[in-house]
Amino acid sequence: MASFIIEGGHRLEGTIVPQGAKNEALEVICATLLTAEEVRITNIPEILDVQHLIDLLRHLGVEVNRLAAGDYTFRADRVDLSYARSDDFMKKCAALRGSVMLVGPLLARFGEAVLAKPGGDKIGRRRVDTHLSGMQQLGASLDVDADHTRYTLRAERLQGDYMLLDEASVTGTANIVMAAALAKGTTTIYNAACEPYVQQLCRLLNRMGAHIEGVASNLLTIEGVSSLHGAQHVILPDMIEVGSFIGMSAMLGGGLTIQNTSVYNLGNIPRSFQRLGIRLEVRGDDIVVPRQDHYEIETFMDGSFMTIDDAPWPGLTPDLLSVLIVVATQAKGSVLFHQKMFESRLFFVDRLIDMGAQIILCDPHRAVVVGHDQAVRLRARRMVSPDIRAGIALLIAAMSAEGVSRIDNVEQIDRGYEHIDQRLNALGANIKRE
Repeated sequence: MASFIIEGGHRLEGTIVPQGAKNEALEVICATLLTAEEVRITNIPEILDVQHLIDLLRHLGVEVNRLAAGDYTFRADRVDLSYARSDDFMKKCAALRGSVMLVGPLLARFGEAVLAKPGGDKIGRRRVDTHLSGMQQLGASLDVDADHTRYTLRAERLQGDYMLLDEASVTGTANIVMAAALAKGTTTIYNAACEPYVQQLCRLLNRMGAHIEGVASNLLTIEGVSSLHGAQHVILPDMIEVGSFIGMSAMLGGGLTIQNTSVYNLGNIPRSFQRLGIRLEVRGDDIVVPRQDHYEIETFMDGSFMTIDDAPWPGLTPDLLSVLIVVATQAKGSVLFHQKMFESRLFFVDRLIDMGAQIILCDPHRAVVVGHDQAVRLRARRMVSPDIRAGIALLIAAMSAEGVSRIDNVEQIDRGYEHIDQRLNALGANIKRE
C-alpha cells in the first residue's frame, strides 16, 4: 500500500494540462470489441483503472499496441471466448467497475457475455439492473447464479426495441448503445444519459459505421448494422480533473492556468465553483484561476441559503462534490451540499472535521459547510483514501493544511489521476510517495 506524505502550505503556480477523460476511455476501449478491424485511440489516461481494462482486453485475445504515451491501437480479431467464461476473467471484472461495459460488445458481436458483480469505489450501491434489463429488451436471455454474482447473457442476434430507462445511467446507456449498434432493426432509448463522454462514444461508433441519431440528447435512435469497421478517436480532457485543479487553485493558487480544458464540454462545473466565490477567466479553451486570498459563497437572488447538488448531465457531476466541499471549508459563508446519487459518498467529511473543518453531516446525503474565510487553517492528519474522488479531496485538504499529513491507500487516487504527485510538485507542491 502506497502513501503520500504532504507538507501543507505551498502555493501552486504555473500551467497544467488535464489528462484524458477516464470515464470516456473506459467506454471507447470497450467499444473496440465491436469490430475485428483496428481502432486507434489517443489521449488515453494511463491510470490504474484504464490499465487494468487494457490488460483485461489483452487476456481476451485483443492485440493491443502502445504507439506512444496515451496512444494505443486495438484489434479484436482473435477474441478468446473461453477466457470470457473463466474464473480469472470474472475475478478481474469484479475488481473493475468499468468492466461492466464489456457486456454489450461481447453479447452483440459474439452472442454471449458473462457479467460479474462489479467492484470499484466503496461509495454505496451501484445497480446493474439497467444494463441487464436493457440487454433483455434487446432479446437476450439471462441466467443468474445462486449468489447473484455471475450473470450470463445469450442471444443469437439482438433485436432492436423501444426502451425507457428507469435511470439515466451513463454506463448503462453506453452498454445498450454498443449492443444496439449491431442489433437487427431500430433501437430507441429514452431517458438516455447524454454526458459528453456518451456523446463521444456515439461519435466513435458512427465513425465505425454505426447509425446513431440524437447524440447529445436523452433520446437516442440506433439503426443496427451487420458489422462495424476500424476508426480513430481522440479522448476529451477529463472534466473531473479540470474541476479538481480549479479547487486546488482556489485554495492554494498563486495564479494557475489550466490548458486545453474543452470548456464547452464542462457544463456547469465552472459555475459551481463561481457560486463559492471563485474567480475564473476563460481564455479560449484555457481556464485561468487568479490568486484570490478570500472568496465568498453566493446566496440565491432572494437571499436564501446556497445549495449545491448533483444531478444527471447537464447537472453537476457527483464526482466533484467532494472537491467543492473542501474548497467551501475556507470560503466566507455557508453552503448546503446535497449528494443525491450515492448514500456513502459524504462519509469522508469526518476526516475534514478531524482537520478542523466546520461541517455538519445532516444525513448520508446532505452536509452543511461553514467556511473559515481563511482565518483558520486545516490541521495536518493521517488519513486513508476511501475512493478516487474523496482521495483527491483529502489531498487538496492536506496541501492546504498546517503541518505534514499522510494519506494511505493512495492507489485509490492513482486509479483516477495520472502521476498526480509529480504533476503537482512541478507546480510547487511538496508531496512524497512512500
